[in-house]
Amino acid sequence: MLDKTLSPAGYEPRLYEGWEGSGAFGADPGSAAAPFTIMIPPPNVTGSLHVGHALDVTIQDTLVRFRRMQGRDALWQPGTDHAGIATQMVVERLLAAEGQDRRQMGREAFLERVWTWKAESGGTITRQLRRMGASLDWSRERFTMDEGLSVAVREVFVTLHRQGLIYRDRRLVNWDVKFQTAISDLEVESREVKGSLWHLRYPVEGEPGRFLVVATTRPETMLGDTAVAVHPDDERFRDLVGKFLVLPITGRRIPVVADAYSDPEKGSGAVKITPAHDFNDFEVARRHGLAAPTVLDPEGCVALGEIEGEFRAVPGVADPAVAASLAGLDRFEARRAIIAELERLELVEAIEPHTHAVPHGDRSGVPIEPRLTWQWYADAATLAKPAIEAVESGRTQFVPKAWENTFFAWMRDIQPWCVSRQLWWGHQIPAWYGPDGHFFVERTEAEALAAARAHYGQEVALTRDPDVLDTWFSSALWPFSTLGWPERTPELARYYPGDVLVTGFDIIFFWVARMMMMGIHFMGEVPFRTVNIHGLVRDERGQKMSKSKGNVMDPLELADAYGTDALRFTLASFAGPGRDVRLGRQKVESNRAFVTKLWNAARFCEMNGIAPDPGFDPSAAATPLARWIIDGANAAVAEATAALESYRLDDYAAALYRFTWGGFCDWFLELAKPALLGPDGPEKEEAKGAAQHVLGVILRLAHPVMPYVTEELWDRFGYGPEGSLIRTPWPAPVAVAGAEEARAELDWLVSFITEVRVVRAEVNVPPSVTVPLLVQGASEGTLARAARWIDPIRRLARATEVRVLEGAAPEGVAQAVVGEATVMLPLAGVVDLAAERARLAKDHAKVEAEARKIATKLANPDFTTRAKEEVVEETRERLRTAEAEAARLAAAIARIAA
Repeated sequence: MLDKTLSPAGYEPRLYEGWEGSGAFGADPGSAAAPFTIMIPPPNVTGSLHVGHALDVTIQDTLVRFRRMQGRDALWQPGTDHAGIATQMVVERLLAAEGQDRRQMGREAFLERVWTWKAESGGTITRQLRRMGASLDWSRERFTMDEGLSVAVREVFVTLHRQGLIYRDRRLVNWDVKFQTAISDLEVESREVKGSLWHLRYPVEGEPGRFLVVATTRPETMLGDTAVAVHPDDERFRDLVGKFLVLPITGRRIPVVADAYSDPEKGSGAVKITPAHDFNDFEVARRHGLAAPTVLDPEGCVALGEIEGEFRAVPGVADPAVAASLAGLDRFEARRAIIAELERLELVEAIEPHTHAVPHGDRSGVPIEPRLTWQWYADAATLAKPAIEAVESGRTQFVPKAWENTFFAWMRDIQPWCVSRQLWWGHQIPAWYGPDGHFFVERTEAEALAAARAHYGQEVALTRDPDVLDTWFSSALWPFSTLGWPERTPELARYYPGDVLVTGFDIIFFWVARMMMMGIHFMGEVPFRTVNIHGLVRDERGQKMSKSKGNVMDPLELADAYGTDALRFTLASFAGPGRDVRLGRQKVESNRAFVTKLWNAARFCEMNGIAPDPGFDPSAAATPLARWIIDGANAAVAEATAALESYRLDDYAAALYRFTWGGFCDWFLELAKPALLGPDGPEKEEAKGAAQHVLGVILRLAHPVMPYVTEELWDRFGYGPEGSLIRTPWPAPVAVAGAEEARAELDWLVSFITEVRVVRAEVNVPPSVTVPLLVQGASEGTLARAARWIDPIRRLARATEVRVLEGAAPEGVAQAVVGEATVMLPLAGVVDLAAERARLAKDHAKVEAEARKIATKLANPDFTTRAKEEVVEETRERLRTAEAEAARLAAAIARIAA
């Protein structure tokens, strides 16, 4: 007997262990079934499950379980990413707490410590994925630092270098002064900072008393200025173009150049050019052939080695001793010292309060520095062309399609990809340097030594490049390196390319595009045929979750509180393609009620002697009620299948909810009660047969998104042994004789009872009160239906009878329209309809006023352009809710006769 109370904690761990232990998640390369492949976006080995992961996992697992039930040989490839900078940061913090430092330990000892940490603590995220019910093929779990994947990384790097697609260059990178490494754009976040805009006077050479005023937020980098740029069309400075200025403090001569980068409307209209410390300035310098001296070291301190030989004394402008005194100062200390010196020299024109966006390292939390360094680069523009063509031709499709425009915008303007990082944890770059700096890129040290011997004509000592590769480099190989490449394995031949990639829009460029570039280049085919893009998980007000706002929701805590199935169903129900998910605790709690409803329905069936009946033939059903519910199950199967095949998990969840709660629980079981509780006979047997058939369909339909409760009920109810639902075929529609007639009959009955219930609820008729139903304008067929179904109408609509109304309607009726008929409830003496009408009118006026107020706010461009996106969307949602409520109240007023 099923327990009276639903207790997910009692069955979830047991069922998952059973699935995994029995090999239910395993792909079978030898199978004759068509393969279906999803590659998990590998979470960081340092990570723990957050709501974004929970959404990602829910979508993928739902698709995988669906395809597995359809008979596909499903491979959901699991694994984790070594997460270079994140992992190194975690271990360095542990060492610091022990009073140790990685530089004192040395590289080899430090890496041993990282591997130890990974073995002890790196499995948190995979345990949490299991908690979410993820049916990944754990027997194939990979890690981006596995030896097999490391072989693939070296093969790709060496091959691309030999093809001229990887090279060394001295360019600007995002430099994290805390971790002292280049970082990707993805690891940079822009933060609003309240600072100052300094207007500084640069003396014009040879014209005493004349200055060109530049506006800057970064006076500390002025030591590296090599020009001042003005717009070619700016008449104010036309005569200065080609002349020289004297750079304050250092005394260096720098030219005035004309360049469209300078915006006449911003600041003073003149901008200082510091090529080694600003991305835009670097491009200006390249256009004008300017030098690019570095004046900040890797730690963000002043370093004057590249310019100290250019210092010269200029009275009232520059003093070499002052310039030299800045060496070694932190960048912000240098800023204060430089401004103090410029103020002493009376070269500060003005200082304005200025709020502006400053890029910060997302993990270090410190402002990043654009820094000119030697790094390894991939020729992303060349690699991007086939990937662009693959999307243009439809070989890879984005869902929603609109995200293709984002992909194209990024890919058509792609810059060289800096693939090197100044870290110790990661794939060390396979390059070795000879005594003269000549480098050899080879797969192994032995091959590098052989290449050096051939180059130098003798044995020489080589030094390996200390840098490691960007984490995204190895992640870009994930769709084929996990399958054994560069070996041509059976798995590679069978499961590449994948069917669908499920991911968030925020890594389309950083990961999706790079997988496409590498996959096409090395495999000759796209890595996946569909990219299913989902939105962010926000709080119920539409705000992005953050610790500072205090609105972060822990998915594991929600799963513990309400069950994993309720959490998964909630996420799926809001997971429209590309649409942000608004997650609130109440929504998960509400969907726990749905899980409980399914459990209680099964328990009701069990208590009424309903059990699986292999001999029941649904196509032979004779009663309208059985035909109606079986036909409804057919429709639910078709709707759910179409929704999942088009990645509309929200539509799938809606169809499942509507049919299970509405069609089966609220209507079929209620309408079937007289037969189920009545004497034995054909009608009772058919009601029981239809109930067990449809419950079985529901459990199979719901399994992909609610795997635990459906698997538990499948076994406990007797449809199959424990753990067998995951392998049970997806339901198929069955032929139903007389389906159209049954649908018309029962849909009318449901509509009739529903409308009466709505009227009663809107005018507050007590549940204990029964009234006759007066029908006007009804056809003979409608009256015959009412006669046939009078018992459920009396019971479910709280009616005494259904009677044809002749003549005018009596006073004090509330009414509803069902088909061609008007149904009236005589409520005089039961309810004060005048008072109810006044109440509804008051509520309607209040809601309409609120809707107008919100609409006025949304019509104001100042609000829609300046407010945060989530605030605007929340306001639109409030308007939609108010308008819907106003329409409901207007309909309710219309039901009460004046």
